[in-house]
Order: sequence, then C-alpha cells, then structure tokens
Amino acid sequence: MYTSLDTQGRLSARLLSAQARSACLFFLLLLLFYSQGAYARGVAEGDKGYIQEITGVNIIPFIYLGAKHMVTGYDHLLFLFGVIFFLYKMRDIGLYVSLFAIGHSTTLLIGTFFDISVSAYLIDAIIGLSVVYKALDNLGAFQRWFGVQPNTKLATLIFGFFHGFGLATKIQEFEISPDGLFVNLIAFNIGVEIGQLLALSAILIVMSYWRQTASFFRHAYTANVVMMSAGFLLMSYQLCGYILA
Repeated sequence: MYTSLDTQGRLSARLLSAQARSACLFFLLLLLFYSQGAYARGVAEGDKGYIQEITGVNIIPFIYLGAKHMVTGYDHLLFLFGVIFFLYKMRDIGLYVSLFAIGHSTTLLIGTFFDISVSAYLIDAIIGLSVVYKALDNLGAFQRWFGVQPNTKLATLIFGFFHGFGLATKIQEFEISPDGLFVNLIAFNIGVEIGQLLALSAILIVMSYWRQTASFFRHAYTANVVMMSAGFLLMSYQLCGYILA
C-alpha cells in the first residue's frame, strides 16, 4: 500500500514537472512568435497611418495609443510582474510602481520632445535585461552569488528610465506632427499610466488569488525562472536584430 502510494506520488510529481516544462516551453515559443510579429511591424500600421495624418492637439487618440501600448507591451508587463511578485502591502506596491512611472515618464517626454535618437534594439535589449535582473533578484541570486543585495528601489527607477526610452523610440516611429506635440505627448503618457493601472489591477487580482493557494511558494521559483528565460530571449532577440540591422 505504502509502496503504491509512494510510486503514485513520484509519478504525479514527474507529471507535474513535465507539465511545468511544457508550459514553460509553450510560453517561450509564444513569446518568440509574438515578438517576431511585433518587431516586424514596429507599431500597428493602422495606428501609425492615422497618427501621421492628423495634426494639432489630439488628446483622446494619444491617450488611447498610450494605454494600448502599455497593455500590449509584454516586456513592460513582465518587469512590472517581477517588481510586485513578492510585494504584499499596497503602500510598497504604490511606491515601486510610482518609481517605475517616474522613470519611464521622464525619459518618454524628454526622449520624444527633444528627439533623442537611441537604437531601439539596444534599448529593448536593456529592457529584456531588466526582466532578467528582476527575476534573479526575486530568486535571491545576487545575495547568494555576490553576498550583496542591490537597491531595489533605485534599480526600479533606473530601469524605468530605459523603459521610457523604449516608449520614446516607438513614438518616434510615428513621425508625428510637431504641431501640438507637447500636449499630445502628455496625453500619450497619461494613456500609458492608465494602461499600467489597468494591467497592474489585473496582475494584482490574479496574484492575490494565487498567493492564497498552497502552490504559490511551491511554484514561485519556476515562475521566476520562466520570467528570467523570457528576459534572456527578449535580450538575445534584440541584440541579434542590432547586429544584423
């Protein structure tokens, strides 16, 4: 009886392990497919055509565009997911999300308004690196490997700057009219923050339910390894694009 139960337990564990590996592989393949499609187009052609045709102040379209970019920006969402993974208090979540928002809002506005040209491939590679960093931080790798713990607040702010430059490079692809540019940029940034709040709300709802289950700490390691792998994939993809461009 005990042998049978023990064997059944081992088989169940192997099955769960195989399912976890399959899920990870599926996730990475899906991410690769999605990233190829996204970077083949750069920005949605319909959005690009519409924005290039309009002039003057257009608050609503730019709010929509900013929200859409953030909600569909898997690289930004992965980093945000990593940032709040082990944050339980709303005060801490608000602090880190605010630091991230300050970072990306600053470079989004400065980079676009002053037309600072930065390679989109390199910026997106650094964004991929930010996902890798956060996953390693969640896994406690820096403490184990180097005996030090990076300043997580400062890191969130700094990587927020790079995420903002990533947003700026996307806006620059639109070649929007300089007429009403500043107001439109503010509207776009407001849209980004709205999209971030919507995405954050969805993530927090899922996380709150997951944290109440016994599987959370059991699968937290796997989740962060998957996130780290996705970050490496994004980073490698962008570096290859930079080299081959």
